[in-house]
Amino acid sequence: MSSTALSSAAGNARFNVGLLAACQALLLTNNATLIAINGLAGLALAPNPSLATLPVTCWVVGGAIATMQASQYMKKVGRRSGLIRGASVGIVGASICALAMWQASFWLLCFGTLVFGTFNAFGQYYRFVAAEVAEADFRAKAVSLVLAGGLVGGIVGPTLSRYTVDLGGPKFAGAYLVLIAFALATMAILSRIRIPELSEAQQTASGRPLAQIAAQPKYIVAVMAGAISYGVMNFLMTSTPIAMRVCGHPYGDAAFVISAHVVAMFAPSFVTGGLIKRFGTIPVMLAGAALNVACIGVALAGLAVANFWGALVLLGVGWNFLYIGATTLLTETYRPEERAKAQGANEFAIFAMMALSSFGSGLIVTSAGWDNVNYAATPLIAIVIMALLYLTIKNRQAAA
Repeated sequence: MSSTALSSAAGNARFNVGLLAACQALLLTNNATLIAINGLAGLALAPNPSLATLPVTCWVVGGAIATMQASQYMKKVGRRSGLIRGASVGIVGASICALAMWQASFWLLCFGTLVFGTFNAFGQYYRFVAAEVAEADFRAKAVSLVLAGGLVGGIVGPTLSRYTVDLGGPKFAGAYLVLIAFALATMAILSRIRIPELSEAQQTASGRPLAQIAAQPKYIVAVMAGAISYGVMNFLMTSTPIAMRVCGHPYGDAAFVISAHVVAMFAPSFVTGGLIKRFGTIPVMLAGAALNVACIGVALAGLAVANFWGALVLLGVGWNFLYIGATTLLTETYRPEERAKAQGANEFAIFAMMALSSFGSGLIVTSAGWDNVNYAATPLIAIVIMALLYLTIKNRQAAA
């Protein structure tokens, strides 16, 4: 390939990555808003306080139900068409959530968040699309840059929700309606993206069975680390606004803490890809696990706003290192024709862990308190550390 063609291909890859980063920013604006308000909206409508985080759980379950189908659907119709149609489902979900607040219906709110979860399922593939359009030496950085788009969402989502929760009607209805505009903007951006699609042969080829792909130690560790990192992050994050309310902190402080957390999740993305390229994937992931341990230490040290803020900032950075590392590791385990099932199984594991963690966090924080939420997360982090150390030893033995 000529130098001009290489330059053009690199330019197209960066253009697509930029558009995907913008879509990620809009997706995370929606998600950060939902994180900030779903638990509180659920608490306001729930027939029992222990069900307060059920709308969050339904949002995650919706993603879990749709994620494998979303992956297979995009293999059939193409990435761009699939992602656009996924965003259109978000409009339906946000409308149902707003209607639920008008009707003061807890179960309709749960249904609305379940539908909205489909949009999130499609949106989780933005990072994989970035890896697919990038050259091998740009892949980790491309994934990082797309996830860096979430930095905008971390700032805009919770901040905007502070001004829209009481906007025109029942509490939280306005915040849900604003999500429609972000979904429409996502569809407009996706219509401009140019993604190389699978060839006809790759679309029809099945590749290796999923069981064979999933038997690889690298695949097992990548899926485990990605799922547990997301589960622990969601477990602590979902319960934070409720714990802060119990401690007497106002909603403004909770929104500030969630905003700082989401910023911490995505701001490191500007350097995480470079760190992986310099130090390796597993060392960066181990650093992320260590930050999760530090998060729990800060959370258990006190109940001031500063403790919640510090814990969730550490949690966010730790998640970033683990999640980007796990994604990069996963892309090394499958062929192009196998990506739908390999990625779909990975995303299902993540959503399943998120569903368990979001529902479990509500039960534990309302019945056993904030400290026990943190204690419950500790064994999961230990599992990730042991899995990463195992893969490190196995890689060294293979190299020897």
